[in-house]
Amino acid sequence: MNGICPKHGCNIGSRAGAKRVKCPEGHWLNIPKINPGSSFDFGQGPVPAHQHPNGKGWVADTATVEESAFVGPDTHVSGYAQVSGYAHVSGNAMVSGYAEVYGYAKVSGNAMVSGYAQVSENAEVSGNTRVYGYAMVSGNAHVYGYAMVSENAEVSGNAMVSGYAIVYEKARVYGKAHVFGHAQVSGNARVHGNEVVS
Repeated sequence: MNGICPKHGCNIGSRAGAKRVKCPEGHWLNIPKINPGSSFDFGQGPVPAHQHPNGKGWVADTATVEESAFVGPDTHVSGYAQVSGYAHVSGNAMVSGYAEVYGYAKVSGNAMVSGYAQVSENAEVSGNTRVYGYAMVSGNAHVYGYAMVSENAEVSGNAMVSGYAIVYEKARVYGKAHVFGHAQVSGNARVHGNEVVS
């Protein structure tokens, strides 16, 4: 329909990426995603996909990316992942599985967010990091370098995890804590306040 109401001829604009919108007369219209019928190989063979209007990154048709979010030209959002709010995915970053990136969160560099992981609020995941499983990175936390956050671990507040550090199982890193180097934080461990673990 190309954004034209078939009954009244109302032009509602492109609104690329929207599934259904109302024309000025109140009629519902189905709007095709940008590049309808296109596909992209996210690593396991081509699947139906489209380029996100805000950034031109590739998004699988099964994934959900809000128009307000930015998905850069070399980034991929696949599976049933969700990117919403004013989240920013850039560089060569990948968001896959059922992962969620939302709020003002940033995922950049070669970072990968997968599984059921969540990156939210003003958190940043960058470099060559991996956030997966049911892990959560929130607040103003920053995970960078080659760090990994996995399983049910949480990094929040103003905490930082960097270098080759690994935070996993049910560990929590929060406050202004910094975990770096080759440190591993696991089990039910809590690293908080101004603590430094290396």
